[in-house]
Amino acid sequence: MFADFYRRHIDAVTRFLARRVEDPHAVADLTAEVFLAAIDSAHTYRPGLGSEIAWLYGIARNVASAERRRAAREAVMNERVCGRRLLDSDDIARLEDKLDAESEGRRLLRAISGLPEGERAVLELVAVDQLTVSEAAAALGIRQVTARVRLHRARRALRNTTEAEPAGPAERHGPPGPPPTASRGCVPGAAVSEAPTRLAFTARLAGREA
Repeated sequence: MFADFYRRHIDAVTRFLARRVEDPHAVADLTAEVFLAAIDSAHTYRPGLGSEIAWLYGIARNVASAERRRAAREAVMNERVCGRRLLDSDDIARLEDKLDAESEGRRLLRAISGLPEGERAVLELVAVDQLTVSEAAAALGIRQVTARVRLHRARRALRNTTEAEPAGPAERHGPPGPPPTASRGCVPGAAVSEAPTRLAFTARLAGREA
């Protein structure tokens, strides 16, 4: 039975952690920790309170938070290698693919890092991890009404941040002209960032398009 449960949710849990951790070895370790914790706390799962994935995300969030606290206390990061299951090149390649796929999720999480913990927790589960409000409430162990209030406050704060964001050069001076000719040693178009702006991220998280 656990094997079926594991196969159903391993990919979602790995992607959840890949949005929060950038090292493939750490993603593998933490994913294993999540399922070990799930085995230990299986008796606490109540289907009426939320889906299996919401329950697992609650565990995964605690595991990731504990890892961040532990890593912050370590003077030498190489200590994390001790006791680690060695990954072969195929394992690392698969995890690196997931890390690349979840890079936007990591940027979104950084965009909301300044929010209060309770509000940020609900927003990240709903806007980034795509849980419903009721599932997010179950994952965090809070009431649905509390989750809705926190989500509303978080989105309002982000909308205020977006509206207060200073206009960029294009907004101040109108549409840009033709791109300048590249000078020697410069790559054409290199000055134009392909990454979404902080404004676009906060607007997306606030529940509207930038």
